[in-house]
Amino acid sequence: MTRPALIGDIGGTNARFALVTPDTFTPYAIRTLACADYPTLEAAIRAYLAQVDASGESAPREACLAFACPVHDDEVRMTNNAWRFSKRQVKAALGLELFKVINDFTAQALGVPHVADEERVAIGEGRSEPHRACLVIGPGTGLGVAGLFPGRHGWIPLPTEGGHVTFAPTDDEEQALLDYFRARYGRVSVERVLCGQGLLDLYHAHALLAGREAALPSPAAVTEAAGRGDELAGRTVRRFLKILGDVCGDAALTLGALGGVYLCGGIVPRLLDYVADSDFRRAFADKGRMSAYNANIPVWVVTAPWTGLLGACEALHNEEVE
Repeated sequence: MTRPALIGDIGGTNARFALVTPDTFTPYAIRTLACADYPTLEAAIRAYLAQVDASGESAPREACLAFACPVHDDEVRMTNNAWRFSKRQVKAALGLELFKVINDFTAQALGVPHVADEERVAIGEGRSEPHRACLVIGPGTGLGVAGLFPGRHGWIPLPTEGGHVTFAPTDDEEQALLDYFRARYGRVSVERVLCGQGLLDLYHAHALLAGREAALPSPAAVTEAAGRGDELAGRTVRRFLKILGDVCGDAALTLGALGGVYLCGGIVPRLLDYVADSDFRRAFADKGRMSAYNANIPVWVVTAPWTGLLGACEALHNEEVE
């Protein structure tokens, strides 16, 4: 029997683990553990392996884990929880022969080629060109932006900090929104607007500009109210998607993403009912002399639940990923 490998996608609140047969892309025994329930990463891994009967002699000897924090150094410190660990020490303690640690959005990008067709929804027209770069972008807690390129020996992830480029308004209303965000934060990046907190801030800004009370307390409440027909919440969601189209279009131009654009993360799949009727696609293509270029680029919303785990599978034996 082939010994399974351990894969994981670990954020500030939850750690999602799974097993996979090496060189396949079908995670199984998927479990989600609350990070706060375990003092260390090693403790959480041992608890997971015990739950799925994969400890002792059957314990994995290979692992690839994705983390929502910088992972360049041997010591990794989680941004939104108390876990910190040495890669070398964890590898030795768990008896691993191979241990890869990657960023969570790198995992999202590497997972995209393995998402089934039925787990992505096309937004507008366009046709991907083979052997071209892809853009992977995802509003969530922040705004992840990455590139992906088909190399000779595997998919090559192109990590970026594209979420931190400057927000550029394109009309008078967005100029007023920029003034609101600037008064609150100083410099305004696109991540300030295109994330969960940004959606709530957009709602408060729209309320202020309309001279109305901002009664909704959370991003989820804004999207729910929009679904119920709340006019202010609906306007907020439509503006969020229009700005997302602007930013995706700019990033696609910068990267030359003729292989397509993939929208990941926790927010956009919840807004699918609005995307097709929003200004997203118009804003994506509205690039002056380059409008025809962008109009031909396909855009998909990724609805797969385990994209990060698929990316960890890809990274495990991908020689382009250290």
